[in-house]
Amino acid sequence: MRHVALMLALLSPVAALAQEDARAPAMQATSMPALLTDPTLAQLLTEALEARPELRQAKAQVQAAQERVPQAGALPDPVLQLGIQNDGFGELMIGEMEGSYYSIMASQAVPFPGKRSLRTEVARLGAKAASTQVLRARLSIEAEVRRGYLDLVLTRERLRLLDRLEALWKQSAETVRIRYETGKGAQSDLLRSQLELNRLRQRRVALNADERTRVQTLNRLSGRPLDAPLPTTLRVRDLGVPEFGDAESATKDALARSPELAQARATVEQASQQVALARRERLPDFTVSAGVMPRGGDFPPMWQANVGVTLPIFSGRKQNRAVAESRANAEATTQATEAVEQVLRLRVLERLTALAALRDTVTLFRSGILMQSSATAESTLTQYRVGRASFASVLEANTGIIRDEEEYLRTLVDAQRLAIAQAEVSLEPVGSIAAGGLGSGGMPGAGSTPSGPAPAASSGGTAGAAPAAASSSSMSGM
Repeated sequence: MRHVALMLALLSPVAALAQEDARAPAMQATSMPALLTDPTLAQLLTEALEARPELRQAKAQVQAAQERVPQAGALPDPVLQLGIQNDGFGELMIGEMEGSYYSIMASQAVPFPGKRSLRTEVARLGAKAASTQVLRARLSIEAEVRRGYLDLVLTRERLRLLDRLEALWKQSAETVRIRYETGKGAQSDLLRSQLELNRLRQRRVALNADERTRVQTLNRLSGRPLDAPLPTTLRVRDLGVPEFGDAESATKDALARSPELAQARATVEQASQQVALARRERLPDFTVSAGVMPRGGDFPPMWQANVGVTLPIFSGRKQNRAVAESRANAEATTQATEAVEQVLRLRVLERLTALAALRDTVTLFRSGILMQSSATAESTLTQYRVGRASFASVLEANTGIIRDEEEYLRTLVDAQRLAIAQAEVSLEPVGSIAAGGLGSGGMPGAGSTPSGPAPAASSGGTAGAAPAAASSSSMSGM
């Protein structure tokens, strides 16, 4: 009886963990308030927007496009010609022969009226389309920082879960040792507990490396030294579930803020003006020139003035083809804009559908799975007291609590990823957005027995299979 009481005392942390899950706050419907108000993340965002070369690159590209606008409407450079005409080759006859003179000529090409204004408008709309790159760069940087911060917080949560599981396995190993030394336990249980402890140590090395990598990534994004410490106070369980509003309002917001759609629409306007310009290019351009020819001596100077007109006699192969080309480009940009809008609407609805599934999954965790996992652990522990369950079953049921809690945290993270994608107005499909969450594996130590997963593990795996998840991984591959 003394050994049984000792084992029950060693297993008490699992019951405390289950009570902590039961006391956790109810699910919240939010729009990333915990992320938006986190001071560390806010500082990282501010520094990233100041430090990222991608944003400065986009601004420089926009400035370059704006500098092309006045160039497009400028007149061609005038031409100055200096010459001499002389009678014969023997000597210079200027001032002696009336047909000998110096010449000073200036000429200026003048496009047909309307061409310069259309060229200016085409360049202006090109700059307008390019300006969307700044907004895209800003949205992408903010989203990248938020995702990186979320990954760091999740990794540290997983380390805390690993601490709990490691403490449990150490206590369990001590319990198995006592039973084995008293002849009441099997050697396989002792070997199993030692094996799981080594697996946990191995996984801790990987998680610590993952944490350092994520810190370095965030430091790079914010322009800090790569090895600078990055403390966090945010907990995944405090994030809640974001809220986008109804489909109509979410779609309207995405259509209004999408840089890709704004760029596509500006390109449509530019293509329309390009068609008008191509039509205008069929009209002739002019060249005006004037000059004076001093003859020297007693000869009065001569002068001349000229007007030249281009003859578009090859318009069938040039200007008319250019008009057809511009029309085809205009049709292409119109269809491309329609495609962008369709994809944008689809992505919003995909995120709303996935978010609803994740919200239901969180509800299942909160109202059923976590409590059922706890009840399973308590029931198995009770059966172990009377000798009706193996010690391995007790450990599997207890680690199932941690596994289900991790899947619950992953579900919350995936919901936040959807909110980040919505704020970014991302065109990426939902599957790739959530790939960094549920698809990265589970907590080691559970489900590694040859006999198969415990009952609690089955419930945890079911809840993790939300549409936004890439997979519901096993606990042994965290």
